[in-house]
Amino acid sequence: MKEEQAIAYWRENVSLIIRYLVIWFIASYGCGILFVDALNSIEFFGFKLGFWFAQQGSIYVFLVLLVLYARSMNALDEKYDVHE
Repeated sequence: MKEEQAIAYWRENVSLIIRYLVIWFIASYGCGILFVDALNSIEFFGFKLGFWFAQQGSIYVFLVLLVLYARSMNALDEKYDVHE
């Protein structure tokens, strides 16, 4: 891999990681702590939505992000021809 390709690969890799971390932060800290009062006015399966995010929702979001990150990295690896 040429040096400029390696730099572009790592730039996209870091950008991808930052985007997923921001989504995870919003789901876990934002929805579970900061916006909990506003979300508690909505019910989800009989529970207040803010409570649900604090207890379970952020875990589900994290698991979905893991799957999406793995798919995104596989696509990025194939784009730069560094896949297995």
